[in-house]
Amino acid sequence: MSNKTPELSFEFFPPRTEKGVENLAAAHAELAKFEPEFFSVTFGAGGSTQDGTFDAVKSMIEAGSDTAPHISCVGSSQANIRSMIEGYLEIGVKRLVVLRGDLPSGMVERGDFSYASDLVTFIRREFGSDLLIEVAAYPDFHPESRNPKQDLENFKRKVDAGANSALTQYFYNADSYFSYVDEVTRMGVDVPIVPGIMPISNFATLVRFSDACGAELPRWIRARLEQYQDDEASLKAFGLDVVTHLCFDLLDNGVPGLHFYALNKVEPTKEICQRVGFQFKQ
Repeated sequence: MSNKTPELSFEFFPPRTEKGVENLAAAHAELAKFEPEFFSVTFGAGGSTQDGTFDAVKSMIEAGSDTAPHISCVGSSQANIRSMIEGYLEIGVKRLVVLRGDLPSGMVERGDFSYASDLVTFIRREFGSDLLIEVAAYPDFHPESRNPKQDLENFKRKVDAGANSALTQYFYNADSYFSYVDEVTRMGVDVPIVPGIMPISNFATLVRFSDACGAELPRWIRARLEQYQDDEASLKAFGLDVVTHLCFDLLDNGVPGLHFYALNKVEPTKEICQRVGFQFKQ
């Protein structure tokens, strides 16, 4: 692991309402006081919120933040991807989060790209090495992978295609992250792999997210959250303690940074970042 000061980044999703736009602007302004390395903005399956992603990215870049849109290859053509990236370059985007994406219900055609590695290869061919490319990594392994070996090989293909670094799916067992990094390092992968951190504030939402994306929610955490699901104060306090401890464990062992899935909220992400020592500048 590197001795470099850990970097910080935050992930948002594009708002769908005017109130959501206001909330996102407020969350961005507050979390920007940590002076993170970058923000990222997701979009829905098949690009369903692509316009909202562009608007959110543009507003944060105009506010002075390096901001990376998520680019998914599912259902996309080469022409569409080329046009989309050209539009992002025009507003000052310097970094992309490149994903395969989930196939929306009822969609049969994947488009011109089958895998994220194909999309990384295309972007490097079309736009050279100037753009920084983040890809996804899965310490608990991708739910569609037949086995861990296949998942590790898929990740290596993305790096070999030209990815600069990776952001992981969230997890709550630090050993799964360190084991994953050790395994891909033995395969010759040497890019930074930044842990994804999901703060805990709602039991039902976390269980739904975890079941959908294959992130393991340890039994002891699930049991305590279920116990506290009707006691909001206790649930939030427990969630803060669990995620803070996880972050300390990761940072103490030299991770290159932390990437928070902030869900367009300031808290509890701000509280956790301050607890583990990131400087908040008024």
